[in-house]
Amino acid sequence: MPKYKYPNKIPFYKFLIQSSTIAKNPIPFHSKWFKEVGDTFAVKSPFYGHIVLTRDAGITKHMLQKNHKVYHKSKIQTTYLSKYVGYGLLTSSGDYWLKQRRLIQPAFHKEKIQNLVNIIDKAINEQVNRINMEGFVDLYPIMNELAFEVVAKSLFNFSAEKETLKRLQFIIEKLQLFIVKELRMPYKKLWYTLSGEIKYHMKLVKESRNIINTIIDQRRESHDQHDDLLDMLLSAKYEDGTTMTNEQLIDEILILFVAGHETTANALTFTLKLLAQNTEELTQVEAEIKETSAKKIMPLQEISQLNYTKCCIEESLRLYPPAWITDRVNIEDDKIDDYVLKKGTIIGASIYELHRNENYWDSPELFKPSRFFEENRKEIMPYYMPFGAGPRLCIGNNFAMYEMILAVNRILKKFHISTNNDIIKTNPLITLKPVDVKVRFTLKT
Repeated sequence: MPKYKYPNKIPFYKFLIQSSTIAKNPIPFHSKWFKEVGDTFAVKSPFYGHIVLTRDAGITKHMLQKNHKVYHKSKIQTTYLSKYVGYGLLTSSGDYWLKQRRLIQPAFHKEKIQNLVNIIDKAINEQVNRINMEGFVDLYPIMNELAFEVVAKSLFNFSAEKETLKRLQFIIEKLQLFIVKELRMPYKKLWYTLSGEIKYHMKLVKESRNIINTIIDQRRESHDQHDDLLDMLLSAKYEDGTTMTNEQLIDEILILFVAGHETTANALTFTLKLLAQNTEELTQVEAEIKETSAKKIMPLQEISQLNYTKCCIEESLRLYPPAWITDRVNIEDDKIDDYVLKKGTIIGASIYELHRNENYWDSPELFKPSRFFEENRKEIMPYYMPFGAGPRLCIGNNFAMYEMILAVNRILKKFHISTNNDIIKTNPLITLKPVDVKVRFTLKT
Protein backbone atom coordinates (compact mmCIF):
# COMPACT_ATOMS: atom_id res chain seq x y z
CA MET A 1 0.00 0.00 0.00
CA PRO A 2 1.70 3.26 -1.07
CA LYS A 3 1.98 6.01 1.50
CA TYR A 4 0.02 8.96 0.17
CA LYS A 5 1.24 12.44 0.91
CA TYR A 6 -0.93 15.48 0.26
CA PRO A 7 -0.18 19.20 0.41
CA ASN A 8 -1.09 21.23 3.51
CA LYS A 9 -4.76 20.77 4.28
CA ILE A 10 -7.54 23.27 4.84
CA PRO A 11 -10.01 21.67 7.31
CA PHE A 12 -13.26 20.76 5.56
CA TYR A 13 -15.37 22.52 8.22
CA LYS A 14 -13.80 25.86 7.20
CA PHE A 15 -14.95 25.16 3.70
CA LEU A 16 -18.39 24.06 4.87
CA ILE A 17 -19.05 27.10 7.10
CA GLN A 18 -18.51 29.44 4.16
CA SER A 19 -19.81 27.19 1.40
CA SER A 20 -22.65 29.48 0.26
CA THR A 21 -20.30 32.51 0.01
CA ILE A 22 -17.67 30.36 -1.74
CA ALA A 23 -20.36 29.15 -4.18
CA LYS A 24 -21.02 32.79 -5.17
CA ASN A 25 -17.35 33.66 -5.68
CA PRO A 26 -14.53 31.25 -4.80
CA ILE A 27 -11.64 33.54 -5.85
CA PRO A 28 -11.25 35.56 -2.59
CA PHE A 29 -11.12 32.30 -0.62
CA HIS A 30 -8.58 30.77 -2.98
CA SER A 31 -6.40 33.90 -2.64
CA LYS A 32 -6.67 33.88 1.16
CA TRP A 33 -5.77 30.20 1.46
CA PHE A 34 -2.87 30.42 -1.00
CA LYS A 35 -1.45 33.26 1.09
CA GLU A 36 -1.94 31.38 4.36
CA VAL A 37 -1.08 27.83 3.36
CA GLY A 38 1.19 28.09 0.30
CA ASP A 39 0.97 27.69 -3.48
CA THR A 40 -0.72 24.28 -3.23
CA PHE A 41 -3.22 23.06 -0.64
CA ALA A 42 -5.73 20.24 -0.18
CA VAL A 43 -9.26 19.87 1.17
CA LYS A 44 -10.65 16.46 2.09
CA SER A 45 -14.31 16.36 1.11
CA PRO A 46 -16.72 13.61 2.23
CA PHE A 47 -18.28 13.78 -1.25
CA TYR A 48 -15.25 13.89 -3.56
CA GLY A 49 -12.29 12.66 -1.45
CA HIS A 50 -9.13 14.74 -1.71
CA ILE A 51 -9.28 17.93 -3.74
CA VAL A 52 -6.00 19.74 -4.43
CA LEU A 53 -5.85 23.36 -5.51
CA THR A 54 -2.65 24.86 -6.93
CA ARG A 55 -1.17 28.02 -8.39
CA ASP A 56 2.21 26.37 -8.87
CA ALA A 57 3.46 26.37 -12.48
CA GLY A 58 5.40 23.10 -12.09
CA ILE A 59 2.42 21.15 -10.76
CA THR A 60 0.12 22.68 -13.38
CA LYS A 61 2.52 21.76 -16.21
CA HIS A 62 2.96 18.25 -14.77
CA MET A 63 -0.80 17.71 -14.89
CA LEU A 64 -1.52 19.37 -18.27
CA GLN A 65 1.65 18.52 -20.14
CA LYS A 66 4.35 16.33 -18.64
CA ASN A 67 2.16 13.53 -17.33
CA HIS A 68 -1.09 14.43 -19.09
CA LYS A 69 -1.91 10.78 -19.94
CA VAL A 70 -2.53 10.09 -16.25
CA TYR A 71 -4.77 13.18 -15.83
CA HIS A 72 -8.23 13.07 -17.35
CA LYS A 73 -10.86 15.77 -17.29
CA SER A 74 -13.02 15.49 -14.21
CA LYS A 75 -16.68 14.48 -14.13
CA ILE A 76 -17.49 18.18 -13.84
CA GLN A 77 -16.51 18.55 -17.48
CA THR A 78 -17.10 15.12 -18.97
CA THR A 79 -20.44 14.34 -17.31
CA TYR A 80 -22.14 17.53 -16.16
CA LEU A 81 -21.04 19.82 -18.94
CA SER A 82 -21.46 17.29 -21.77
CA LYS A 83 -25.09 16.70 -20.71
CA TYR A 84 -25.80 20.24 -21.87
CA VAL A 85 -23.23 21.04 -24.54
CA GLY A 86 -22.53 17.63 -26.03
CA TYR A 87 -19.51 15.35 -26.12
CA GLY A 88 -17.05 17.43 -28.12
CA LEU A 89 -13.40 18.47 -27.84
CA LEU A 90 -13.89 20.32 -24.56
CA THR A 91 -15.80 17.57 -22.76
CA SER A 92 -14.43 14.31 -24.17
CA SER A 93 -11.27 12.48 -23.09
CA GLY A 94 -9.09 9.48 -23.91
CA ASP A 95 -9.01 7.91 -27.37
CA TYR A 96 -12.19 9.57 -28.62
CA TRP A 97 -10.84 13.02 -27.74
CA LEU A 98 -7.55 12.29 -29.53
CA LYS A 99 -9.37 11.08 -32.64
CA GLN A 100 -11.54 14.24 -32.71
CA ARG A 101 -8.59 16.56 -32.03
CA ARG A 102 -6.61 15.06 -34.93
CA LEU A 103 -9.62 15.43 -37.20
CA ILE A 104 -10.48 19.04 -36.29
CA GLN A 105 -7.00 20.49 -35.66
CA PRO A 106 -6.27 21.24 -39.37
CA ALA A 107 -9.34 23.53 -39.56
CA PHE A 108 -7.70 25.72 -36.91
CA HIS A 109 -4.20 25.87 -38.36
CA LYS A 110 -2.96 29.42 -38.85
CA GLU A 111 -3.26 29.24 -42.64
CA LYS A 112 -6.90 28.15 -42.44
CA ILE A 113 -7.76 30.83 -39.90
CA GLN A 114 -6.07 33.41 -42.13
CA ASN A 115 -8.64 32.54 -44.83
CA LEU A 116 -11.36 33.41 -42.32
CA VAL A 117 -9.89 36.81 -41.40
CA ASN A 118 -12.02 38.74 -43.89
CA ILE A 119 -15.22 37.09 -42.61
CA ILE A 120 -14.16 37.88 -39.01
CA ASP A 121 -13.26 41.47 -39.84
CA LYS A 122 -16.55 42.08 -41.67
CA ALA A 123 -18.59 40.71 -38.74
CA ILE A 124 -16.63 42.94 -36.32
CA ASN A 125 -17.17 46.01 -38.50
CA GLU A 126 -20.92 45.47 -38.59
CA GLN A 127 -21.03 45.26 -34.79
CA VAL A 128 -18.72 48.26 -34.20
CA ASN A 129 -21.01 50.39 -36.38
CA ARG A 130 -23.87 49.63 -34.00
CA ILE A 131 -22.16 50.82 -30.82
CA ASN A 132 -24.22 53.23 -28.76
CA MET A 133 -22.48 56.52 -27.93
CA GLU A 134 -24.83 57.86 -25.27
CA GLY A 135 -23.05 58.14 -21.91
CA PHE A 136 -21.45 55.22 -20.11
CA VAL A 137 -22.69 51.92 -21.49
CA ASP A 138 -22.42 48.40 -20.16
CA LEU A 139 -19.53 46.97 -22.17
CA TYR A 140 -20.03 43.22 -21.81
CA PRO A 141 -23.33 42.89 -23.76
CA ILE A 142 -21.76 44.78 -26.68
CA MET A 143 -18.69 42.52 -26.73
CA ASN A 144 -20.87 39.44 -26.22
CA GLU A 145 -22.94 40.34 -29.25
CA LEU A 146 -19.78 41.02 -31.28
CA ALA A 147 -18.09 37.74 -30.30
CA PHE A 148 -21.26 35.73 -30.93
CA GLU A 149 -21.63 37.22 -34.41
CA VAL A 150 -17.99 36.44 -35.21
CA VAL A 151 -18.33 32.78 -34.19
CA ALA A 152 -21.69 32.45 -35.97
CA LYS A 153 -20.39 33.99 -39.22
CA SER A 154 -17.12 32.04 -39.08
CA LEU A 155 -19.01 28.80 -38.56
CA PHE A 156 -22.00 29.34 -40.82
CA ASN A 157 -21.04 32.17 -43.14
CA PHE A 158 -24.50 33.54 -44.10
CA SER A 159 -26.28 30.20 -44.08
CA ALA A 160 -28.35 30.74 -40.95
CA GLU A 161 -31.25 33.08 -40.29
CA LYS A 162 -30.65 35.97 -37.87
CA GLU A 163 -33.63 34.95 -35.69
CA THR A 164 -32.38 31.36 -35.50
CA LEU A 165 -28.94 32.50 -34.33
CA LYS A 166 -30.52 34.86 -31.80
CA ARG A 167 -32.45 31.94 -30.35
CA LEU A 168 -29.28 29.83 -30.24
CA GLN A 169 -27.49 32.63 -28.41
CA PHE A 170 -30.31 32.85 -25.85
CA ILE A 171 -30.25 29.07 -25.25
CA ILE A 172 -26.48 28.88 -24.84
CA GLU A 173 -26.50 31.67 -22.26
CA LYS A 174 -29.36 30.07 -20.32
CA LEU A 175 -27.57 26.71 -20.28
CA GLN A 176 -24.28 28.20 -19.09
CA LEU A 177 -25.95 29.90 -16.13
CA PHE A 178 -27.74 26.72 -15.13
CA ILE A 179 -24.62 24.53 -15.47
CA VAL A 180 -22.84 26.78 -12.95
CA LYS A 181 -25.77 26.62 -10.55
CA GLU A 182 -25.80 22.82 -10.71
CA LEU A 183 -22.04 22.56 -10.23
CA ARG A 184 -21.77 25.02 -7.37
CA MET A 185 -24.78 23.72 -5.46
CA PRO A 186 -24.97 19.95 -6.11
CA TYR A 187 -26.93 19.50 -2.86
CA LYS A 188 -29.92 21.21 -4.52
CA LYS A 189 -30.13 18.57 -7.24
CA LEU A 190 -33.42 17.14 -5.93
CA TRP A 191 -34.94 20.62 -5.89
CA TYR A 192 -33.81 21.30 -9.48
CA THR A 193 -35.51 18.05 -10.51
CA LEU A 194 -38.75 18.66 -8.60
CA SER A 195 -39.04 22.30 -9.68
CA GLY A 196 -38.73 21.30 -13.33
CA GLU A 197 -35.51 23.30 -13.89
CA ILE A 198 -33.58 20.30 -15.21
CA LYS A 199 -36.46 19.35 -17.51
CA TYR A 200 -36.70 22.91 -18.87
CA HIS A 201 -32.95 23.11 -19.58
CA MET A 202 -32.85 19.67 -21.20
CA LYS A 203 -35.65 20.87 -23.49
CA LEU A 204 -33.43 23.83 -24.45
CA VAL A 205 -30.56 21.41 -25.17
CA LYS A 206 -32.81 19.50 -27.56
CA GLU A 207 -33.89 22.73 -29.27
CA SER A 208 -30.29 23.94 -29.71
CA ARG A 209 -29.30 20.59 -31.23
CA ASN A 210 -32.27 20.72 -33.62
CA ILE A 211 -31.32 24.24 -34.75
CA ILE A 212 -27.75 23.17 -35.55
CA ASN A 213 -28.93 19.94 -37.17
CA THR A 214 -31.17 21.90 -39.55
CA ILE A 215 -28.26 24.19 -40.52
CA ILE A 216 -26.05 21.13 -41.19
CA ASP A 217 -28.74 19.40 -43.29
CA GLN A 218 -29.32 22.54 -45.35
CA ARG A 219 -25.59 22.86 -45.96
CA ARG A 220 -25.24 19.21 -46.96
CA GLU A 221 -28.07 19.64 -49.48
CA SER A 222 -26.76 22.88 -50.99
CA HIS A 223 -23.51 22.43 -52.82
CA ASP A 224 -22.32 26.00 -52.37
CA GLN A 225 -18.82 26.77 -51.10
CA HIS A 226 -18.84 29.04 -48.06
CA ASP A 227 -15.18 28.81 -46.95
CA ASP A 228 -16.29 28.79 -43.32
CA LEU A 229 -15.63 26.42 -40.43
CA LEU A 230 -18.72 24.34 -41.18
CA ASP A 231 -17.36 23.59 -44.67
CA MET A 232 -14.06 22.50 -43.11
CA LEU A 233 -15.76 20.35 -40.46
CA LEU A 234 -18.05 18.69 -43.03
CA SER A 235 -15.15 17.76 -45.28
CA ALA A 236 -12.73 16.67 -42.50
CA LYS A 237 -11.95 12.96 -42.87
CA TYR A 238 -10.86 10.36 -40.34
CA GLU A 239 -7.97 8.03 -41.18
CA ASP A 240 -10.42 5.48 -42.62
CA GLY A 241 -11.88 8.10 -44.99
CA THR A 242 -15.18 8.58 -43.13
CA THR A 243 -16.53 11.95 -41.99
CA MET A 244 -18.36 13.09 -38.84
CA THR A 245 -22.01 12.20 -38.33
CA ASN A 246 -24.53 14.99 -37.69
CA GLU A 247 -24.53 14.15 -33.97
CA GLN A 248 -20.74 14.54 -33.79
CA LEU A 249 -20.89 17.76 -35.77
CA ILE A 250 -23.56 19.16 -33.44
CA ASP A 251 -21.39 18.29 -30.41
CA GLU A 252 -18.35 20.06 -31.85
CA ILE A 253 -20.31 23.10 -33.08
CA LEU A 254 -22.01 23.58 -29.70
CA ILE A 255 -18.63 23.42 -27.99
CA LEU A 256 -17.20 25.98 -30.43
CA PHE A 257 -20.10 28.32 -29.64
CA VAL A 258 -19.80 27.90 -25.89
CA ALA A 259 -16.02 27.95 -25.69
CA GLY A 260 -15.49 30.43 -28.49
CA HIS A 261 -17.83 33.31 -27.89
CA GLU A 262 -18.11 33.95 -24.17
CA THR A 263 -14.37 33.66 -23.48
CA THR A 264 -13.60 36.22 -26.20
CA ALA A 265 -16.40 38.55 -25.05
CA ASN A 266 -14.96 38.46 -21.52
CA ALA A 267 -11.40 39.07 -22.71
CA LEU A 268 -12.40 42.01 -24.95
CA THR A 269 -14.40 43.59 -22.13
CA PHE A 270 -11.44 43.36 -19.73
CA THR A 271 -8.98 44.60 -22.37
CA LEU A 272 -10.98 47.71 -23.29
CA LYS A 273 -11.69 48.51 -19.65
CA LEU A 274 -7.98 48.19 -18.75
CA LEU A 275 -7.02 50.42 -21.68
CA ALA A 276 -9.63 53.01 -20.68
CA GLN A 277 -8.12 52.99 -17.16
CA ASN A 278 -4.51 53.19 -18.35
CA THR A 279 -4.40 56.21 -20.64
CA GLU A 280 -0.67 56.01 -21.36
CA GLU A 281 -1.06 52.50 -22.79
CA LEU A 282 -4.25 53.51 -24.59
CA THR A 283 -2.44 56.40 -26.30
CA GLN A 284 0.27 53.99 -27.47
CA VAL A 285 -2.27 51.55 -28.89
CA GLU A 286 -4.11 54.38 -30.68
CA ALA A 287 -0.85 55.63 -32.19
CA GLU A 288 0.00 52.13 -33.43
CA ILE A 289 -3.49 51.68 -34.92
CA LYS A 290 -3.30 55.07 -36.65
CA GLU A 291 0.11 54.26 -38.13
CA THR A 292 -1.02 50.81 -39.36
CA SER A 293 -4.26 52.20 -40.73
CA ALA A 294 -2.43 54.79 -42.81
CA LYS A 295 -0.71 51.98 -44.74
CA LYS A 296 -4.03 50.85 -46.29
CA ILE A 297 -3.19 47.16 -45.92
CA MET A 298 -5.37 44.07 -45.65
CA PRO A 299 -6.70 42.99 -42.21
CA LEU A 300 -4.34 40.00 -42.11
CA GLN A 301 -1.31 42.26 -42.60
CA GLU A 302 -2.69 44.68 -40.01
CA ILE A 303 -2.76 41.89 -37.42
CA SER A 304 0.95 41.19 -37.88
CA GLN A 305 1.82 44.87 -37.35
CA LEU A 306 -0.31 45.59 -34.27
CA ASN A 307 2.32 44.32 -31.83
CA TYR A 308 1.66 46.64 -28.91
CA THR A 309 -2.08 46.02 -29.25
CA LYS A 310 -1.35 42.28 -29.01
CA CYS A 311 0.78 42.82 -25.87
CA CYS A 312 -2.10 44.71 -24.23
CA ILE A 313 -4.50 41.86 -24.99
CA GLU A 314 -2.03 39.32 -23.63
CA GLU A 315 -1.55 41.32 -20.45
CA SER A 316 -5.32 41.54 -20.06
CA LEU A 317 -5.50 37.73 -20.48
CA ARG A 318 -2.88 37.42 -17.75
CA LEU A 319 -4.81 39.55 -15.25
CA TYR A 320 -8.26 38.23 -16.19
CA PRO A 321 -7.95 34.83 -17.91
CA PRO A 322 -11.46 33.82 -19.11
CA ALA A 323 -10.56 30.15 -18.54
CA TRP A 324 -9.68 31.04 -14.95
CA ILE A 325 -9.46 27.51 -13.54
CA THR A 326 -8.97 24.04 -14.98
CA ASP A 327 -9.31 20.66 -13.33
CA ARG A 328 -8.21 17.06 -13.83
CA VAL A 329 -8.47 13.70 -12.04
CA ASN A 330 -5.57 11.24 -11.93
CA ILE A 331 -6.57 7.82 -13.25
CA GLU A 332 -3.68 6.17 -11.37
CA ASP A 333 -1.53 7.00 -8.33
CA ASP A 334 0.98 9.72 -9.12
CA LYS A 335 3.93 11.50 -7.57
CA ILE A 336 4.37 15.26 -8.07
CA ASP A 337 7.33 16.85 -6.29
CA ASP A 338 7.05 15.58 -2.68
CA TYR A 339 3.38 14.69 -2.97
CA VAL A 340 2.03 11.21 -3.58
CA LEU A 341 -1.54 11.46 -4.82
CA LYS A 342 -4.03 8.62 -4.69
CA LYS A 343 -5.86 7.68 -7.89
CA GLY A 344 -9.08 9.71 -8.17
CA THR A 345 -7.71 12.94 -6.67
CA ILE A 346 -9.25 16.07 -8.20
CA ILE A 347 -6.66 18.76 -8.93
CA GLY A 348 -7.71 22.29 -9.75
CA ALA A 349 -5.14 24.66 -11.21
CA SER A 350 -6.13 28.28 -10.70
CA ILE A 351 -4.80 30.03 -13.80
CA TYR A 352 -6.07 33.30 -12.31
CA GLU A 353 -3.84 32.87 -9.24
CA LEU A 354 -0.90 31.44 -11.21
CA HIS A 355 -0.95 34.60 -13.35
CA ARG A 356 -0.80 36.74 -10.19
CA ASN A 357 1.74 34.67 -8.29
CA GLU A 358 4.55 36.92 -7.00
CA ASN A 359 7.06 34.08 -7.39
CA TYR A 360 6.69 34.39 -11.15
CA TRP A 361 5.56 37.94 -11.85
CA ASP A 362 6.98 41.32 -10.97
CA SER A 363 4.18 43.59 -9.53
CA PRO A 364 1.56 41.06 -10.65
CA GLU A 365 -1.43 43.30 -9.91
CA LEU A 366 -0.25 46.02 -12.33
CA PHE A 367 -1.26 46.29 -15.99
CA LYS A 368 2.13 46.18 -17.76
CA PRO A 369 1.90 45.19 -21.45
CA SER A 370 5.70 45.57 -21.76
CA ARG A 371 6.01 42.17 -20.04
CA PHE A 372 5.07 40.69 -23.42
CA PHE A 373 7.71 42.49 -25.48
CA GLU A 374 9.74 40.01 -27.51
CA GLU A 375 12.81 40.33 -25.25
CA ASN A 376 10.80 39.44 -22.10
CA ARG A 377 8.69 36.59 -23.44
CA LYS A 378 11.14 33.75 -22.84
CA GLU A 379 11.25 34.52 -19.15
CA ILE A 380 7.48 34.72 -18.55
CA MET A 381 6.01 32.16 -20.96
CA PRO A 382 6.46 29.16 -18.59
CA TYR A 383 3.99 30.86 -16.22
CA TYR A 384 1.47 32.09 -18.77
CA MET A 385 -1.42 29.78 -19.64
CA PRO A 386 -4.57 31.67 -20.68
CA PHE A 387 -5.27 28.99 -23.30
CA GLY A 388 -4.17 26.06 -21.12
CA ALA A 389 -1.08 23.98 -21.89
CA GLY A 390 -0.01 20.64 -23.33
CA PRO A 391 -1.96 18.55 -25.85
CA ARG A 392 -5.27 20.09 -24.78
CA LEU A 393 -4.12 23.65 -25.42
CA CYS A 394 -7.18 25.55 -26.67
CA ILE A 395 -7.67 24.67 -30.34
CA GLY A 396 -9.04 28.16 -31.07
CA ASN A 397 -6.17 30.21 -29.59
CA ASN A 398 -5.03 31.66 -32.96
CA PHE A 399 -8.63 32.36 -33.94
CA ALA A 400 -9.24 34.18 -30.63
CA MET A 401 -6.09 36.29 -30.85
CA TYR A 402 -6.82 37.34 -34.46
CA GLU A 403 -10.39 38.21 -33.55
CA MET A 404 -9.39 40.25 -30.48
CA ILE A 405 -6.65 42.19 -32.29
CA LEU A 406 -9.06 43.02 -35.13
CA ALA A 407 -11.81 44.03 -32.69
CA VAL A 408 -9.60 46.36 -30.63
CA ASN A 409 -8.24 47.76 -33.90
CA ARG A 410 -11.71 48.50 -35.33
CA ILE A 411 -13.10 49.94 -32.08
CA LEU A 412 -10.16 52.25 -31.35
CA LYS A 413 -9.95 53.35 -34.98
CA LYS A 414 -13.46 54.69 -34.68
CA PHE A 415 -13.85 55.67 -30.99
CA HIS A 416 -12.11 57.23 -28.03
CA ILE A 417 -12.91 55.17 -24.95
CA SER A 418 -13.06 56.40 -21.37
CA THR A 419 -14.21 55.10 -18.01
CA ASN A 420 -15.45 56.74 -14.83
CA ASN A 421 -13.89 54.34 -12.31
CA ASP A 422 -10.98 51.98 -11.75
CA ILE A 423 -13.04 49.12 -10.39
CA ILE A 424 -13.16 45.78 -12.17
CA LYS A 425 -15.60 43.29 -10.67
CA THR A 426 -15.69 39.69 -11.80
CA ASN A 427 -17.98 36.71 -11.49
CA PRO A 428 -16.11 33.40 -11.83
CA LEU A 429 -18.65 31.16 -13.53
CA ILE A 430 -17.50 28.53 -16.05
CA THR A 431 -15.55 31.46 -17.44
CA LEU A 432 -14.39 34.59 -15.61
CA LYS A 433 -17.12 37.11 -16.39
CA PRO A 434 -16.84 40.89 -16.06
CA VAL A 435 -19.54 42.54 -13.94
CA ASP A 436 -20.92 46.03 -14.46
CA VAL A 437 -18.03 47.30 -16.60
CA LYS A 438 -19.01 50.69 -18.02
CA VAL A 439 -17.21 52.55 -20.80
CA ARG A 440 -18.03 55.64 -22.83
CA PHE A 441 -17.51 55.62 -26.61
CA THR A 442 -16.85 58.97 -28.24
CA LEU A 443 -16.62 59.21 -32.03
CA LYS A 444 -13.21 60.28 -33.31
CA THR A 445 -13.20 63.26 -35.61
